Amino acid sequence: MIFSTPPRCAVALALIAAAAASPLLAQHTSTAATDSIGVRPAGTTHEAMVPRAMSARRGGAIVLDGRLDEPTWAAAQPVTRFTQIDPRDGEPSTERTDVRFVYDDDALYVGARMYDSRGAAGVTARLARRDADTESDWFQIVLDTYHDHLSRAFFQVNPVGVKYDGLGVAGSGVDDSWDPVWAVATRVDSAGWVAELRIPYSQLRFRPGANAQTWGLQVRRFIARLNEESQWSYWTKRESGGPPRFGHLDGLQIAPQPHHLEVAPYVTGRQSYAASSPGDPFHDGSQGTFRAGGDLKYLLTNDLTLDATINPDFGQVEVDPAVINLSAFETFYPERRPFFVAGSGIFDYGSFSCFFCSNASSLDAFYSRRIGRQPHLAGYVDNNSRYRDVPENSTILGAAKLTGRVGGNTTIGVLDGVTRSERARFVPDSGMPRERVEVEPLSNYFVARAKRAFDANGNFTLGAIATSVARRLDEPLLAARLARHAEVAGGDVVVAWHQQTYSFMASGLVSSVVGDSGAIRRAQYSSARYFQRPDRKGGRNGLFSDALDPTTNALRGYGFYSRIAKDAGDWLMETAVNVRSPGFETNDLSFLTRADYIWQVANVMRQWTRPTRYYRDLNVTVGMQNQVNYDGDLTDRDYHVHAGVSLPSFWSLSGFYMHRPVLLDDQLTRGGPVVRRVGYHFGRLTASSDARKPVVGSAQVSVQRPAGESGPGTFTVNTTVRFKPRSNVSFSIGPSFSHSASLQQYVAAIDSSPAPGFYGERYVFSTLEQRTLSLETRLNVTFTPTLTLELFAYPLLGSGDYYDFKEFAAPRALTKLVYGKSLGTIRPVVDTTGSVTSYVVDDGRPGSRPFSFANPDFNSRSLNGDAVLRWEYRPGSTLYLVWTQSRSGDSSTGDFDLTRDWTALSRTHPDNIFAVKVSYWLGR
Repeated sequence: MIFSTPPRCAVALALIAAAAASPLLAQHTSTAATDSIGVRPAGTTHEAMVPRAMSARRGGAIVLDGRLDEPTWAAAQPVTRFTQIDPRDGEPSTERTDVRFVYDDDALYVGARMYDSRGAAGVTARLARRDADTESDWFQIVLDTYHDHLSRAFFQVNPVGVKYDGLGVAGSGVDDSWDPVWAVATRVDSAGWVAELRIPYSQLRFRPGANAQTWGLQVRRFIARLNEESQWSYWTKRESGGPPRFGHLDGLQIAPQPHHLEVAPYVTGRQSYAASSPGDPFHDGSQGTFRAGGDLKYLLTNDLTLDATINPDFGQVEVDPAVINLSAFETFYPERRPFFVAGSGIFDYGSFSCFFCSNASSLDAFYSRRIGRQPHLAGYVDNNSRYRDVPENSTILGAAKLTGRVGGNTTIGVLDGVTRSERARFVPDSGMPRERVEVEPLSNYFVARAKRAFDANGNFTLGAIATSVARRLDEPLLAARLARHAEVAGGDVVVAWHQQTYSFMASGLVSSVVGDSGAIRRAQYSSARYFQRPDRKGGRNGLFSDALDPTTNALRGYGFYSRIAKDAGDWLMETAVNVRSPGFETNDLSFLTRADYIWQVANVMRQWTRPTRYYRDLNVTVGMQNQVNYDGDLTDRDYHVHAGVSLPSFWSLSGFYMHRPVLLDDQLTRGGPVVRRVGYHFGRLTASSDARKPVVGSAQVSVQRPAGESGPGTFTVNTTVRFKPRSNVSFSIGPSFSHSASLQQYVAAIDSSPAPGFYGERYVFSTLEQRTLSLETRLNVTFTPTLTLELFAYPLLGSGDYYDFKEFAAPRALTKLVYGKSLGTIRPVVDTTGSVTSYVVDDGRPGSRPFSFANPDFNSRSLNGDAVLRWEYRPGSTLYLVWTQSRSGDSSTGDFDLTRDWTALSRTHPDNIFAVKVSYWLGR
């Protein structure tokens, strides 16, 4: 089950919810220029009054040493009035904070004095790598440099100099992979602590010109020992905040900036040691590689930046976790490659939001891991060869991005990447001489995104996106599997009103895939749509495709999402609709698991944000969702309730219950007729302890019971314990165990012995009991804010026991006939070791023939891990030392034995990869 709402979603929504203007700022009409008074300055369009800070031109040298003893700082007017968000929303901050702003022709300087009544003893500081959660005191400024009430550039530091930075462009999500080059110095003393920041203009984007500028500004402080967060421009938890409610930073006189160039060449070496088979002509157990390349960033104008990469290194620092996927759908893995992660927020599309929803997905248009992916024909070579040499990934010859603004309020992003043709060598199973086949074609990937704000408060934005994939298909095997070209285009809109208390968002896409008839037929047969389903109602392939046509060379479709909601106040509510037409296909450059549905959700949430002796905040959400396919079949419905509470002890608790009734399922037979799916009752409890403590824990327990049919249920427990023995060391261990049961697990489709009423096909199912044990382990040691060591290990043991093999009694039915019990006989076939290799079934019906299928029982074992030493030896320049190890094995036994399986895993020969990478940043 997939839940699209992140942990504590309702609490997060409460933090940004809106209802009434801040009591500190409401009904104030003064235009005085001081941070202590709410103002609505002339010429601005703020719906609520906001404070203002004045910057001063640097009058002398500033040395970043964490002391603030230069005369220039004394000449700058401080901002001092801060208001709590937590733990007591609306009350003044318990500790004094003074923040001053100074500028020159090259940079903005920020000097912040964080007083503490306990002096140095009251300051909590932890060392961690950049952008990590330090669980310590911190100071943060957020800049809306375009003052468009949409953009955010975050600069945050803790008392020992650990940086966090993130970028949100034109209302997109915050991209914390953004690593601008800026300087900071901190110091803890008898009065508290001090932070001095220098932020070069070259790392920011703003409207050029020598005239005085006004930037949006927010300043925040967190005091860990009190769990107190306060902010300068204040709004309550029940209000919508963000850039429209930021204060103003005035007085900046910035001359036009020269063109800025950054170059980061790199070299990397890689040595791998992997198990090899005797007689393998391609692998002897070790392989070394060396490569060099570089990244370039050029500021074309103050608004437009060109990023380019040549022979990019896209090796991932952290390995993907192992999974056991028994579904018909692809596993989604997040992007971690630096070139694609950096600035990815500009390409975000398909805003998706819900207080709570399940088995739902956003209308995505771009999934960057498609570029440089594993070759498409890698599986074909694996299945038809004794020995093989297949590239792990497609080589990216080059890629470039153009990002920034045009016309003032229009944000654009253009990306293009080219991957080369890849070939594999293999020895066929027949033992014939070696063959060489193209496994990935020369391909070009293109994405263009634009978004424009039409409202000065950021309340009305329109956007558009277009993507294209073009391939040169000279290999017949590739032409029969891949589209020659695939395009997607669409637009989105976000509207908010009444100080963003209410909102409407919508997005739409149309897709077109063109290629040889074999490639389009594969798309029609895919698990996303199953056009071959024999009981699909008659359709036609006009402008949009909705019927099986083996001769067509095109597949077209559309997707749509819209939501209208009240996002602020004590009572919140929403309703949304999500649509994918049968022919909608975006997997060439996006991630799509299924089409052919119309999904709806409605939720009501009540939140209590004023702390009491019993809680700090509390929320309850009640709702339901519904889904039908384009034949009108009801394929999903649930009723759900969620409650979450933060306690005065800073523990958090949440509970969730969902009921799904018995419904039709158009995917269970994987291309066969519609049948009925067992319903279920699902419950989940989650608890998290106070994150300030030396030992922090969380636990989640889930239970699921079938509804409409008797059988075993599912039990899952996920736990994490994090130890912080020193200020620079953290160790976490996260054991998880799941004992899950499925009463309708797909096994096979057999056409040699058709079942009555199933259109000449027989669909075999079973009861499956699956046990999975995993242990996610992490050790982080931070020597300095720029030198860190991270170790990660993820062992996973899993087993699947298939029994009570069965078939549905009829299409659209829930009743099933179990072989050997209510239908015919079933006989296991064993090998010389006594292991079951297959089953033979005779259903006993007149004229029916016995049929067989392989034993699907499995036992899977894997261990993935890595160690990464990262040293930023000068600003923007980094050295990586990486060791990655993976090992895996499997067998056809369906039982789970911890001792046996762990012993077998430890005896499995590992694959080891050692790598070193050095990059050097040059900027002018």
